[in-house]
Amino acid sequence: MSRKPDPVPHFSTEAEERTYWEHHDSADHVDWSKAANVRLPNLKPSSTSISLRLPNSLLEQIKVAAGKRDVPYQSLIKIWLAEKVDTSGAKR
Repeated sequence: MSRKPDPVPHFSTEAEERTYWEHHDSADHVDWSKAANVRLPNLKPSSTSISLRLPNSLLEQIKVAAGKRDVPYQSLIKIWLAEKVDTSGAKR
């Protein structure tokens, strides 16, 4: 027999709520046995912008290769880097 979960208290600030959840278990307020798995297919992975200096001649070669594939050169660089990491056996 499962007990009825306690109601979640009202918080006047985000800091107050954060402090509460740091010291309380959500299982007191949620019946996790009724939880369902969900898929969120439209979430995009987080990314970080970096600055990368390349010799002009290398950048031009990359742009030509990207043009032949009809993709932006930045995308081609990401594809090539991911392929290199995969073939080198490094973990992402």
